[in-house]
Amino acid sequence: MESKAIDILHIIEENGRVSIPALAKMVDASEEEVKGLLKKLEDDHIILSYSAVIDWSKVDQNEGVTAMIDVKVTPQRGVGFDQVAERIYRFQEVKALYLMSGAYDLSVVIEGKTMSEIARFVSEKLSTVDSVLSTTTHFQLKKYKHDGVVFREGEEDRRIVVAP
Repeated sequence: MESKAIDILHIIEENGRVSIPALAKMVDASEEEVKGLLKKLEDDHIILSYSAVIDWSKVDQNEGVTAMIDVKVTPQRGVGFDQVAERIYRFQEVKALYLMSGAYDLSVVIEGKTMSEIARFVSEKLSTVDSVLSTTTHFQLKKYKHDGVVFREGEEDRRIVVAP
């Protein structure tokens, strides 16, 4: 991969909203070249998505609950962990899924409205998947940093109220 493409990836990873003209100046390329590189990176599934980091704790009626679930599974012959991972990541509640080293095989991140909703997900969906041997659920109490972005204290007074 050419160095301009790698530079573009680093820049948009930090700020996905940077304009094409600004990006072109930053990597010393024409706007058309940058558009072409971005299209190729998207077509090659290197850029998978553009997203924003939101502090939902500052939006009334939208906090919800996040849980990290350690999952011990039996790998399947010929496909290892891939088949069970695919069954798990297809659940709507699953926001992230990782193959891990250590005591557990998979780490699942899910979001729900309440702890009860997450408990139902674990007991009714996750634990019933073939090959799942055990789970350990950890509830997120506070977010300090996510995707390189620090969530600052003392800014709670700037809340957005969402009408029901």
